[in-house]
Order: sequence, then structure tokens, then C-alpha cells
Amino acid sequence: MRKSGIILPVFSLPSNHGIGTFGIEAYNFIDFLEKANQSYWQILPLGPTSYGDSPYQSFSTFAGNPYFIDLDLLTKDGLLKQEEINPIDFGKDKRYIDYGKIYLSRYKVLKIAFNRFNKNNKEYEEFKESNKFWIYDYALFMALKDYNGGKTWTSWNEDIRRREQEALIKYSTLLKDEIEFQMFMQFKFYEQWNILRSYAKEKGIEIIGDIPIYVAEDSSDVWSNPKLFMLDKDLIPTKVAGCPPDAFSETGQLWGNPIYNWKAHKEEQFNWWIERVKSSLGLFDIVRIDHFRGFAGYWSIPYEDETAANGRWEVGPGIELFDAIKKELGDINVIAEDLGYITEDVKRLLNYCGFPSMKVLQFAFDPKGDSEYLPHNYNKNTVVYTGTHDNDTIKGWIESLSESEKEFCMAYTGMKNEDDAWALVKTAIASTAETAIIQIQDILDIGSEGRINIPSTIGLNWRWRMDKNYLTDELANKLKSLSTLYRRNMKE
Repeated sequence: MRKSGIILPVFSLPSNHGIGTFGIEAYNFIDFLEKANQSYWQILPLGPTSYGDSPYQSFSTFAGNPYFIDLDLLTKDGLLKQEEINPIDFGKDKRYIDYGKIYLSRYKVLKIAFNRFNKNNKEYEEFKESNKFWIYDYALFMALKDYNGGKTWTSWNEDIRRREQEALIKYSTLLKDEIEFQMFMQFKFYEQWNILRSYAKEKGIEIIGDIPIYVAEDSSDVWSNPKLFMLDKDLIPTKVAGCPPDAFSETGQLWGNPIYNWKAHKEEQFNWWIERVKSSLGLFDIVRIDHFRGFAGYWSIPYEDETAANGRWEVGPGIELFDAIKKELGDINVIAEDLGYITEDVKRLLNYCGFPSMKVLQFAFDPKGDSEYLPHNYNKNTVVYTGTHDNDTIKGWIESLSESEKEFCMAYTGMKNEDDAWALVKTAIASTAETAIIQIQDILDIGSEGRINIPSTIGLNWRWRMDKNYLTDELANKLKSLSTLYRRNMKE
């Protein structure tokens, strides 16, 4: 069936507490999607973020971000009182998140809720048991980070860096209360999310989640599983991830994530990856795998290098990994992010897996050639986006085009003028792609001030917040009419 939906990060939802949460505005957004006759809500990774606040650099690939726990829902649970929340300064700007203020305020108020929480309840114990694969390591990791003043785990005392048994016992005892606090926050995160997801399912809305291919060096994933990554005898990465030089960057992109030791993963029958995908499928209906090409071949850069220029291509796990996942989990609903430099080995892997690929309209309008991103070149097993979190909004993007690109785009899409972002929304929804995903900013006609991320920059990303008055019935009806015209989300 032809379907469509909206991409909106959880952190961009409106709220009274500085950042989007799993509270009332998330439910209101699901109601909007239902009114607009949409099928999908796509979000970004939900993990706890580090310096720079990128959801693609998380302290854990399994844990959830405590910032998304809704404080008003905690008052309904009897764990907080409004007079404990109201005086707190979460940031005054309704347009952008102030992560500094969120960091200083959020954990203090969550600690109040934790101190009222009854730790001896059945649901909490069952949650810890069902997530034992990761939660104890994660909780200890976060407690140790706090104990060490936020320093990266590679700078901790040698005994706990290397997870010596005596050290694990020592710190598990010393930091018992902080460990319990970390597990409490995960319990509430998952509890609130699961209730919200059930509500979405009742409304006919499926959630598209996101798995970053790599994990952060400063994460519980690397600390607790060092043999699964390319580390030296001192537990320092030998190779890190990135992208090779191209037309957009002479030195490539240096991401800095440790490279997987795929030989070690294979020896363990890819168990860590199976658990990772299983966990994600427990949270989402469909999973977008970021940088899918890295499973066929990946750019490996020496750790000490300051750019990605001296990296080299290495062979990824390919078919073996996905066969192992399928053997354990059966067929899985995946969108493969296959943007960038795509070679024949990537195409073969994608065809073997049968996952839909991605196309981004903003990459299409080169008047000199017949781009694969132009809708007349799509096959049906495709997900088309007006843009992703790494792109500008349509309105901002149009302003950046050369005159020849702008003329081609306007002629192809039927744009009435340079402010007509809806022409590209219509082009995506009208395309032959089985699925169309629209940036929320593009149906709101928002310019570059609404951009989520500018790759390879730090400081002003992941901050945009949506005004609670933007989602009107008029807007829902406009989107519904367009989807109906092009036979998307038709009820059987």
C-alpha cells in the first residue's frame, strides 16, 4: 500500500519544560497525523546524548534519553508535585532548546521522583530482568561517569576501565543508589514510551525509528564490550569511522566512532547486533538503519588522523550479518539509508535483503543530468523524503540553489514561486515511491531557522522546537487532501 508520514524529532515537540517529551503534545501530534490521514511518524534515535547533543552520539544504543520523560506524567504517578516543577528554569526560548539549562535542571527533578518511587514493585523488577543484557552495564557506566566528573571512560582508573571483577564489585556497591537511579529513569522512559506507542497504534500510526550504524567511543556499549571494537591493548581505538573525500569535502568526514571488530562479532554469531535490532524492533514498528552502506564496505581511518583523507575501504559483514539477524528474528521491517557514495557491493546487499532504499528530493535537481533522485527514476521499493535531519528545510534549501538549479526545480515541480515548498511536498507524495516522508518544517513553510542539523558542525544543532499552535485542522485537511489525491494511506 502507498503510504506517507511526517518526520519530527521527539525533542522538537512543544512542551512547557524546555524540550519535547512523551507527554500531551506527543499525543496531540499523533492526533494530528490521524486527522491528516497519515500512516507514519518518523523520529530520530532516542538514546541519551553526550557533548554536542547529537542523537547519533549516545552513551548507549539500548538506553533511552531521560530528557524525554514527561514531568507532568510523573505528577500523575504521584512522584512529583507541580510546585516542585514550576519554579525550575528549563529555558525561556520556545523556539530552541537550551541544553545547558536542561542538563542542570532535569536530573535534579527526576531525582525527587526517584526518591518517592517504590523500588519494590513487580513491574520494575520485570523490566530490569527483561533488559539485563544491557541495563546493569549502562547504569553502572553512567554512575561511574558521574563519579568521575563526567570524564570519558578511557580516563578512569585502570581497574574499572578494564572491568576487573573486584573493581566491578567495589563500584557496584559504592554507587548503588546512583545505579538504581539510572535504572529508574530507564524504567520510566520505557513505560511512558510504550504507552505512547500503544496510543499511536490505536490511531493507526506506525513509528519509524532510527539505528545509527556506529556507537560513540564514550559509551557503555564500547566499555562493556571492548573486544567487539577495534581497540588496542590500552583500549584506545585503532581505527575510526567516517566518509571519504568527495565533491562536498576535500578531506572527507571524520566521525570518530570506533570501528567494529567484525571478526569478533562473527565468532559470537552476531549476538550483539541481534540484540540491538531486537531492542529497536521492541520500540518501533519500522527501523531506519543509518549509513547502511557500511555493512557492505566502510571507510576506516587511523585513530590519530585529524581528517578522513587517509582512510581506506574495508569489507563489511554483508550478507552474513543479515542472515544471522533473520535466522533469529525473522523478516524485519527496515529502511536502508543508502545515501552517499554507493558502489555495486552496496547495491547487491540491498537487493539481497530486499529493504527499501532512500531518495531525497533535495539531491535531485541538477540540470546537467538525469539524477537517480528525480521521481521519474524511482522504483516502488523506495522511501522518498523532502529532506532529512541533515538537510535544510525546503524553504531554506531553495534560497541556496543556483539560478539554473532553481529554474529546473521550479519547472519540474510546478512551483508557483520560490516560497512554494508545498510543490515539493506534492512531488514527493505524487511519486511512485511506496512511502513518502515529509519534514514537518516543509508543511509548516519554515525556513533555515528550523533546520535540525548541519553536518560536521557543533553548537547550534538538534535545537529547533515546534510551536504548539502550528498543527491546525486546516493544515491537517490540506495534507489529507493531497494524500488522498495520490492514493496514499487509503483504508482497505
